[in-house]
Amino acid sequence: MNSMTLAMGWPGTTELVIIAIIALLIFGRRLPDVARSVGKSIVEFKKGIKDVKGDIDVQSNVQTPAQPKLEQTPEPAPPAPQPPAASTPAPADNSATSETPTPN
Repeated sequence: MNSMTLAMGWPGTTELVIIAIIALLIFGRRLPDVARSVGKSIVEFKKGIKDVKGDIDVQSNVQTPAQPKLEQTPEPAPPAPQPPAASTPAPADNSATSETPTPN
């Protein structure tokens, strides 16, 4: 922080009153006109915000037209489950084993 700000501190009530009186003397009659135009600007801004909110609400409540339904063909039923086949032992695969001739 700035060391000058810490040394002087923030302006108190008396200082703010003195600053307001000086501003009134400097600006004189223009100060109420400025305040009035600032007030009107704020009112217009709030009206604009209300209008935008109203438009958004209206648009969100508008129903979209229903899409024409196309003629649908019935979907075929899924195939019925097949009963499990009887388990038979798999034939032995002897090709994996190599037979070596035994000497006689």
